[in-house]
Amino acid sequence: MECMKSINPTTGALIHSYAEHKAGEIQSILAATQNAWEQWRCVDYEVRATHLVRAAAVLRTHKEDYARLMTLEMGKIIAEARAEIEKCAWVCDFYAENAEGFLKDEIIETDASRSFVSFEPLGIILAVMPWNFPFWQVFRFAAPALMAGNAGILKHASNVSACSLAIEDVFREAGFPEHLFRSLLIPAWEVETVIRDKRVKAVTLTGSEAAGKSVASIAGQELKKSLLELGGSDPFIVLEDADINRCVRTATQARMINSGQSCIAAKRFIVVQPRLAEFEAAQTEILNRMRVGDPFVSDTEVGPLARLDLRDELHDQVLRTIEAGGRLLTGGNIIGGPGAFYQPTVITGVKKGMPLYHEESFGPVLAIIPVQDEEEAIRVANDSDFGLGGSIWTQDSKRGEVLARRIDSGAVFVNGMTKSDPRLPFGGIKKSGYGRELSHYGIKEFVNIKSIWIA
Repeated sequence: MECMKSINPTTGALIHSYAEHKAGEIQSILAATQNAWEQWRCVDYEVRATHLVRAAAVLRTHKEDYARLMTLEMGKIIAEARAEIEKCAWVCDFYAENAEGFLKDEIIETDASRSFVSFEPLGIILAVMPWNFPFWQVFRFAAPALMAGNAGILKHASNVSACSLAIEDVFREAGFPEHLFRSLLIPAWEVETVIRDKRVKAVTLTGSEAAGKSVASIAGQELKKSLLELGGSDPFIVLEDADINRCVRTATQARMINSGQSCIAAKRFIVVQPRLAEFEAAQTEILNRMRVGDPFVSDTEVGPLARLDLRDELHDQVLRTIEAGGRLLTGGNIIGGPGAFYQPTVITGVKKGMPLYHEESFGPVLAIIPVQDEEEAIRVANDSDFGLGGSIWTQDSKRGEVLARRIDSGAVFVNGMTKSDPRLPFGGIKKSGYGRELSHYGIKEFVNIKSIWIA
């Protein structure tokens, strides 16, 4: 029997093997989920909200268990894992409170006696999710989708299968209908079969550019809605009037969160020449002091990467950038021993044509791109195939706002770290994907926006 293996990235040891769902099991799960949805679509918002609030309570009650599960399966440091569970509970509470208002009928004045727009559920939504935020990526989709009256099928990354099954249990324990939200333990190549199933009405994917193209192509052939949140290579622009101490502290957090494995982590640090030497020295000093080690230990700041192959890909990017002329300030080496550990790394003098200028890097590597002034900074920031997020550092907030409007991305933070927030829409442009999650925009991605005209 084919199985999925969960490997501890800290030790390299096998945690557990999970039998894959076979064709008959997939069909049974889809049939059961469809039946659950037929009932759920008729349930009013108050009842849906009651269940979602219970889901938030389940998350908080079992926070330590879920956090340790993430740390075990993909190496997230334990403090960040606990914070991730709290954020999942927050998004549940947010949509429980706001979904009915977001989806209330919108009255439109026309030549009719009464005309309005209603927002109605589509049915089963397939979510193809990554390993780097095993709970948050799922809940930011599931909370609005279920509140809108949809059902959910989750195809999670194979290395976090225990997290996938735990999330299914959260909704079951919260009192949702038994099969309304299910996990499918299937290989990537089986996703096509699920998308093409007539009971599946839409698909959302967070993942790589290659995965996004594949899923979007299949969904397009089936004329089904898709939402893609793909990679990012977010600019972090440091202007001459930046508060450098605050800027450097935030830069470290923005790059090293989740050991650097975040789509919206700052990755290209674009620094004007008057602040370059200061920024380089400060970042090098901080990263040299960062504690790398066991993610279960409370004072660890950087844990392992999720898999050995991901660590090796990151190291290859670093080596190729140095060979092309990048200057290594610190790090740049694989840490020996068991586990997928990599040294916190700073490379400066990064220029157009170098891998770390163009490619998304997933790990604790900070690439500094020197520029002469703000105009060059904006050009470099926009000289990317990606457009997920970005940040600008200046003590002139008006200047920051003007420049933020010139950045080609789904979000820009002035004097703050780019992050997702249930109250704000989240998503990208260019090769970072399309569509929006969170906010009132996100809950309307997977509904039928129906015009009703009454004479």
